[in-house]
Amino acid sequence: MVYLLDYFQHRNDCKRKQSERASKIASLPQTYRSPLASNERDILDAPIQKLVEDVQNKTLSPVDVLRTYGKVAIKAHEKTNCCTEILFPEAESWITEGQINLSGPLAGIPVSLKDSVQVKGFETSVGYSAFTGKKAEKDGSMVRLLKDAGAIPFVKTNLPITLLSFESFNDVWGRTTNPHNAKYSPGGSTGGEGAILAFGGSRIGIGSDVAGSVRAPAAWSGCYSLRCSTGRWPKMGVNTSMPGQEGIAAVFSPMARTLADLTYFSKSFIQMKPWRYDHSVHPLEWREDVVKEYREKKRLRIGVLRTDGVVDPSPACGRALDLVVTSLRAAGHDTFDITPPSPYAALCIASRLLNSDGCTTFSSFLRPFESSDPGAWQMRLYALLPRPLKYLHYLWVRYVSGDAVWAGLLRGWGPMSAAEQWSWVARREAYKSKWHDWWREDAVSDGGEEGEMDVIVTPPNATPALPHGAMEDAVASCGYTFLFNLLDYTCGIVPVSRVDAKVDRLPKGWDGRGLNGVARGAYKFYDAEAMEGLPVAVQVVGKRLEEEKVLAVMERVEDALEEFGGGRYRLMEVD
Repeated sequence: MVYLLDYFQHRNDCKRKQSERASKIASLPQTYRSPLASNERDILDAPIQKLVEDVQNKTLSPVDVLRTYGKVAIKAHEKTNCCTEILFPEAESWITEGQINLSGPLAGIPVSLKDSVQVKGFETSVGYSAFTGKKAEKDGSMVRLLKDAGAIPFVKTNLPITLLSFESFNDVWGRTTNPHNAKYSPGGSTGGEGAILAFGGSRIGIGSDVAGSVRAPAAWSGCYSLRCSTGRWPKMGVNTSMPGQEGIAAVFSPMARTLADLTYFSKSFIQMKPWRYDHSVHPLEWREDVVKEYREKKRLRIGVLRTDGVVDPSPACGRALDLVVTSLRAAGHDTFDITPPSPYAALCIASRLLNSDGCTTFSSFLRPFESSDPGAWQMRLYALLPRPLKYLHYLWVRYVSGDAVWAGLLRGWGPMSAAEQWSWVARREAYKSKWHDWWREDAVSDGGEEGEMDVIVTPPNATPALPHGAMEDAVASCGYTFLFNLLDYTCGIVPVSRVDAKVDRLPKGWDGRGLNGVARGAYKFYDAEAMEGLPVAVQVVGKRLEEEKVLAVMERVEDALEEFGGGRYRLMEVD
């Protein structure tokens, strides 16, 4: 009976939240419904630095900026179901009541937020119906800083229940779709941000990343993101599916419609001294000298990671990487293939640490019959199997099926004791030490020249966006991003091109035989014809706490594409 009552409560809470959202959108003033005027199109075309200057000079009203982006955000939502909580009326009152510092470095800039960020007076459901009905009593540290900087939180965006998926679906808010093709995912777990930014309904967003959750949406939807190292960005004042999980730390990080906006926002945010708002942030100032150094450095030394050794990049993603490498070489930079310490080992360590509780915590918040992410639920079911049965399955996969890669990920999967977790943390630290030494020593010899490697370029994922429901098979195909969560390295996403049905098809006669289980799960859905027009991107990787360097090199990548690669990525146009 209790389970039945919980189920009906779940259904009622989901209906209530979707009804509230629909009612709020329907009751918005006509200013949010009228067609875009020419002055509003000028606002949409302006970089945020220009908007800030105009707001500070009082030649532009922050309310006009808010309403302009509100209009497009509603259009984005109608197409992709990207929004959860609508904050527009409250945001207008924050402006008129003086709660927004319009003298700050982000004066008048609307900022969209992943649903997990706490905003006073709004719910932070994270897609769980059990978390609805509980309004935040105060702004989280991120929101307080944004308001003090002059930014205007104006909408919250969708994510997957569990926060462990490159999808963005839950029963509370429904499914978010890719703005380029509704049959495909926008990425996850910050998928609502990827969709709204790519569509043009926001210029700046904030998400979180534990295995690629701001990078996959940027790569799959066609925008920009920066995965910051831990300690550079606030992490308090949020809700999560796995409170207390620190085996692989989640980090909140920025996303943006353009690279110029991403850089300006990151600089302005850090110049606000976020360590004054959140105890977890390092007191590390913005280093403009580093930006200048890497903007002006004549010859960059760039390592190219072409495969993670688990899933080779698909033709579309490999072509994007080749285009970037060729353009960088033409621009006079040194590029060379690298062979770092095993990325597969990192995938094994990171997946065990992230789910060291046997997937118990994220499952504990689910109500009876509440939909879970298919990939996350598959991990939970496997963790529940008795250990002897799991060991027999491991032996079958390893020695009968001959799949050492998949078997290695499965072996011992399940809840750990404290002692077992400590041993895996020790492996994590030993692995990070190997990478530290390799970057300083071995990577130099790989390049054939003296001088330390500046950054790495690599695919952000083996495939472009996958169709809805694909995570049941492709959940483990996250090694290109997950690797750098374990290492805590700074990473940026630069969209490069789009899938071409003719150029990016698989070779004639290709049947996928011989692929390991992870690769089979990813390539099961690769279809260049069906994927035509979806974005493809590259990932630029620096070492820990090298946000300034990575942003500067991302600019150099775009410059090289502009001059030698046929032009930089073309954003979706706002209708």
